[in-house]
Amino acid sequence: MEFQTIGKSIWRIDGEKKVRGQALYTIDLKKDGMLHGRILRSPHPHARLRRVDTSAAAKLPGVHAVISRDDFPEGGPLSPYFGRRMKDKTVVALDKVRHVGDVVAAVAAVDLETADAALRLIEVEYEELPVVSDPVAAIAPGAPQLFEHLAEFKNNICHHTSLKQGDIEKGFEESDVVLEDTFRTPVTQHCHLEPHMALAWFDEHGRLIIHTGTQTPFGVRKSLAEIFQMAEEKIRVIVPYVGGAYGGKSHLKVEHLAATLAWKAKRPVRIQLRREEVFLTVTKHASVVRMKTGAKRDGTLVARLAELYYDTGAFAENGPNVVHKATLTSAGPYRTPHIQADGYCILTNKPSAGAFRGYGVPQVALAYETHMDMLAERLGIDSVELRIKNLLREGDRHPTGITMHSVGYEELLRKLGGEIHLEARRKGRGKKRRGKGIACMIKASNTETQSEAKVQANRDGTFTVFSASVEMGQGAETVMAQIAAEELGVPLKGVAFIPQRPDTDLTPFDAMTTASRSTFCMGNAVRRAAKNLKEKFLEFAADLMEISSQDLRVENGRVFAAGAAARGFTYKELAARHFSHNQNELIGSGFYGDEEDAKTVLPFWLVGGCAVEVEVDTETGAVKLLKLVGGADAGKAINPRLCEGQVRGDATIGIGQALLEELKFIDGQPVNASFLHYPLPSFQDVPDDFPVLLVEQPHKDGPFGAKGLAESALPAVPAAIANAIYDAVGVRIQELPITPERVLRALTEK
Repeated sequence: MEFQTIGKSIWRIDGEKKVRGQALYTIDLKKDGMLHGRILRSPHPHARLRRVDTSAAAKLPGVHAVISRDDFPEGGPLSPYFGRRMKDKTVVALDKVRHVGDVVAAVAAVDLETADAALRLIEVEYEELPVVSDPVAAIAPGAPQLFEHLAEFKNNICHHTSLKQGDIEKGFEESDVVLEDTFRTPVTQHCHLEPHMALAWFDEHGRLIIHTGTQTPFGVRKSLAEIFQMAEEKIRVIVPYVGGAYGGKSHLKVEHLAATLAWKAKRPVRIQLRREEVFLTVTKHASVVRMKTGAKRDGTLVARLAELYYDTGAFAENGPNVVHKATLTSAGPYRTPHIQADGYCILTNKPSAGAFRGYGVPQVALAYETHMDMLAERLGIDSVELRIKNLLREGDRHPTGITMHSVGYEELLRKLGGEIHLEARRKGRGKKRRGKGIACMIKASNTETQSEAKVQANRDGTFTVFSASVEMGQGAETVMAQIAAEELGVPLKGVAFIPQRPDTDLTPFDAMTTASRSTFCMGNAVRRAAKNLKEKFLEFAADLMEISSQDLRVENGRVFAAGAAARGFTYKELAARHFSHNQNELIGSGFYGDEEDAKTVLPFWLVGGCAVEVEVDTETGAVKLLKLVGGADAGKAINPRLCEGQVRGDATIGIGQALLEELKFIDGQPVNASFLHYPLPSFQDVPDDFPVLLVEQPHKDGPFGAKGLAESALPAVPAAIANAIYDAVGVRIQELPITPERVLRALTEK
């Protein structure tokens, strides 16, 4: 099929305004009478609150509001409880603090200096409690309990997911080769350049208005409605452009504090977190993964046993969902008749862990992709051929019972291996040795599929898209415009967005901008809305031309009779005729996620991988990336340039996770919670040779065959690098990050 805009590498439509500094972010917004908020945070990882006295702070000139647990009496106007899956979080700490950085109080003052001075006047008496900071230790008998009063959090486990297929014991009995290992990954941080911030106020009608850089405007609205015990329709959430998120800006982060201070002060309040506060607000799950794999001598996988222990920090946050997704994909993208997997979401005295790009899959992919390479070596089989032999394919049933669609693994793996000439591995005997590695991954998209869009026809013949997909650098505006333009049959320049979006008052509902779901879910909604509007134009034109709408065609913004191209109208002419007799808006609506869509159970699978070549210095342990090839099955690449950018950015985060990043704690105290001490990948760490491979196995339910791919490379990068290091120097590193110290230690032990 020949497309007009689909499949074209069109420059991002928001690019120029961002380059020119014209794009507005939350930090650019001000409101008359605006106050500035600051937060008092716990210095202890675990302590009982004996006394909180805010009286002196409240009397300080320039202070207009102070909130603490005293503002949340039982039966009062505000409910302190909220949470993504469980209502375990509170606006401010009520009984005790559970991690360094836990919120004790907050103030709103005329300026930041006054707010900081007020924080110093708040008196807090703590009774320190025993600390637990390791997920396995946290579930051991006698471990300190974070929530003694909540029965559902027994033994610090806030969620358990299991997956079973076949008979695991029988599977290992039938296996000729059995591997068993433990893998560890640390706490890491999202490191989006824009910190969390929000500007909130109540208008003259008592409505709460909040501007915030969130990925989930409707989720924020719902949670705020629960806290303020008011109808969701009385809350308006407006999202400017977002300066990066990667999962770290989903659901409430600071919005509730800004809103509560605004409620008490009766004035607008803006809160902008300092970088060290961002580190203490949300993180990525640390993990301990125990994996056992059994296979036949010919390389056929027989059994896989996985135990996942994910450190979700002091509150459940998104942890239960993260562990659920990780557990269900812990066998990897392979046909394995006997599977048993158990995932545990575990509370510790660390900052909350939430959604992070890859959503729990990178932790477990390190385990199963290392085992695939270990099996290949043990059995004397090429590592790519071993994977291909066992891959899930189109129409196969995943262990969850879901049928696989758009799974271009074989083509992708062969291209990745060919790009780095994987067959020509070499091991030198000198100081610096080179090695090559490959890995792939599988990730489920979000099952919260509901997305709604509207496309409006304007009097000048252009079209406006109403969509709540958050633009945070991924190119959502451009992709949605391309989908709408293609369906309408108009040039891309004829499609625009409302100036301020998303806006829960103006844009239709969208579940969230997470999990690589927007192109698929919102893309379907936008296409259906454009199709609905196009059908209205066709019916209108058919009446004017006195022919059936079935005999009409659309091309280049013009509706004409089939076989008689000269007979027809442009969209602009039709719009002019419509509005000359009818002032009603001309709008098409589209929805994805209805009962028919829900029958799919899961929208799509992310399919991706990477291949790398490394150089290992055997004297220093330093690992240098010489080449990295990222790859993904895009279904259909709506905009190849944007797809490549997403894969390249995703893989770059994977480099940091593999080699550099770790948020360190000593007895619950973070010791490197700043960009000065937390290492991130720089241009020196990213290889010059960094191609991206896209394969296209169109998804039967995707818009024009497309699906998401923004998390397709990261989960495979650490495993591919670990496999390449083994190829170079013969040591297996099973704990991230792979630092020079760990490499040297492994070489010494070898």
